[in-house]
Amino acid sequence: MRKPKDFDTELKALADKAKAIKERRVRQLGELVAATGADALDADLLAGALLHAATVKDTATKEGWRKAGAAFFQGKTRQPAPRPHQQPDGALPLQGGAAAR
Repeated sequence: MRKPKDFDTELKALADKAKAIKERRVRQLGELVAATGADALDADLLAGALLHAATVKDTATKEGWRKAGAAFFQGKTRQPAPRPHQQPDGALPLQGGAAAR
C-alpha cells in the first residue's frame, strides 16, 4: 500500500517558497533603484514616474526605455544618475566660493 501524500506539508512548502521569491523580488527591485541612482529621488517623484511608466501605451517610448535598460544591464551605461550635491541642513551654498560677510 502507498503512503498517502501530506498535502498540508506540501502546500506549506509551496507557500514558503512563494514568500521567499516575493521577498527576493522586492530586494532586487530595491537594489535596482539604488544601482540606477533613483534612490536619490524623492519617494513621491519616484512613485509618480513608476506609475506613469506602468500606464504608458506608446510602444516607441517603451522600446526606448527597454533599450536603455538593456544597455544598463550590459554595462554600457553603468553610471548611475548624477546625484545633486547635498548641502548640510541649514547651510547655504557660497557665492563663487567666497565666504559671505
